[in-house]
Amino acid sequence: MTLLALPTRRDEAWRYSDLDALAEAWPLNPPEAIRVAAGEEISRVVVQDSPPGSVAVKDIAIVLEKGARATFHVLNIGGKLGRVSIDVTLHDGAHFELGGAMLGGGEQTLEIVTTLNHIEPNATSNQVVRSVLGGKATGSYLGKVAVARDAQKTDASQSVKAMLLTRTATANAKPELEIFADDVKCAHGATVGELDAMALFYLESRGIPTADAKKLLLRAFVGSVFDDIADEGERTRVEAAAQAALERML
Repeated sequence: MTLLALPTRRDEAWRYSDLDALAEAWPLNPPEAIRVAAGEEISRVVVQDSPPGSVAVKDIAIVLEKGARATFHVLNIGGKLGRVSIDVTLHDGAHFELGGAMLGGGEQTLEIVTTLNHIEPNATSNQVVRSVLGGKATGSYLGKVAVARDAQKTDASQSVKAMLLTRTATANAKPELEIFADDVKCAHGATVGELDAMALFYLESRGIPTADAKKLLLRAFVGSVFDDIADEGERTRVEAAAQAALERML
């Protein structure tokens, strides 16, 4: 059996990754394959919370048949390298929804990488990713939307925002559009910033300790990603894990 060579930084999908850490887990397992039948709908919550110092790479390949829908929520907080990669193929009228968050500190490298292949008309997709990074952590979102020539009436959007708690943390945001159809709506936005000093001062002036004020602001920033998890138990579990990760960072 011939093993695939390790990626290099020439590979766009691995440009910001920790390739030395990746070597510890190479070769990777095949992607988890998910096929959603025409008209069906699935929801999935992925929590990547591997132990410190470990390497966690999870690849998922999804095919959405005509009119199918998939909603994924991803919380990426564990390991020295934590990567979640999702490749989606959308047929006529299919819809894909992603709500993702990366919360990292120390020298972690966290990544969410998505490729959405709109291959037939009338499909829609929406991706919302939020990151909070401290210490010397690196958080990267790479999201490609590829619209085939026959995929008219595609409607795709990406919203990426990152919050840096320290000047030594790094956030990479690379939304990418590859469009061969001419009747589409595709939009993306990416911002990187720090905690709002005025909002923090407002809370502090009401007697809220600085650490608690930061937690409140960060919880609001991240929590909106998970508000629409339908299963209350799952939503509570994810929110608790996210809150614990934020507290460790502060």
